Amino acid sequence: MPTISQDDEVKIIECPRDAMQGILDFIPTAQKIDYINSLLKVGFHTLDCGSFVSPRAIPQMQDTREVLDNLDVGSSNTKLSVIVANQRGADDAVQFPQVDYLGFPFSISETFQRRNTNKGIEDSFDTVKYILDKCEKHGKEMVIYISMGFGNPYKDEWSTAVVNDWVGRLIDLGISQFSLSDTVGVSTSKSIAEVFQSVNKDFANTEFGGHFHTKPWEWEEKVSSAYNNGCRRFDGAIKGYGGCPMAKDDLVGNMPTERLIDYFSFEALKLKKAPFEGAFKLAESIFNRYL
Repeated sequence: MPTISQDDEVKIIECPRDAMQGILDFIPTAQKIDYINSLLKVGFHTLDCGSFVSPRAIPQMQDTREVLDNLDVGSSNTKLSVIVANQRGADDAVQFPQVDYLGFPFSISETFQRRNTNKGIEDSFDTVKYILDKCEKHGKEMVIYISMGFGNPYKDEWSTAVVNDWVGRLIDLGISQFSLSDTVGVSTSKSIAEVFQSVNKDFANTEFGGHFHTKPWEWEEKVSSAYNNGCRRFDGAIKGYGGCPMAKDDLVGNMPTERLIDYFSFEALKLKKAPFEGAFKLAESIFNRYL
């Protein structure tokens, strides 16, 4: 367990959206609301709680509007984030005052970007400009998820220089928050160290988080490598539920939130133990029904 000073905050972003989105059977809206409300009591920095995307693409998220309207945000300091993939999604998302962040999946793999958003990288760069402008006009912040941030299975060009090039171009637009995403679980402690060292060296005033997908026995080396090389923002999902369907590997799920807590401790993360245990049990009762 690392020693964390009072001034060295580690942010945990809990991702029920990522946990749910790949489940084919529709989870009743009331269950989603109950679950996310339970997470709001824990003290996470942010909840990635829904997405404004085509219901044909992600049927599970078609009720995000109703979910947002029924969250008990008044009693929580936790911020809310949603994913958008195009201009229309951004237009819808900014209308919700309870939403703090709009996240956009920006892949540095041309192949994956077309699969994920039906646009190439350059066209997606223009979409980022539009969404950022919307965020600025409506008092929201934008987070860019650098998909395939640690390599990809499509043989598209990848290197830390490619990562830095796109990050630099996005920073020039005004982006200040990134989540470097291990979309298909290919990262190693070595590649994680190299990427975080590189971006933190070249872009010192920018926040870089880690969104890792991991096999059960690899979580600690990934967290340790990221933390020791400057990462202070980690995405997780209780029990590692979810993950990218493109991985095609049942063992590659999201980073389990409980493992992040094991590594840092409840106290260091300023999370509330009893509410977390309640949310954990609720997650099991909901997800085990559909997985």
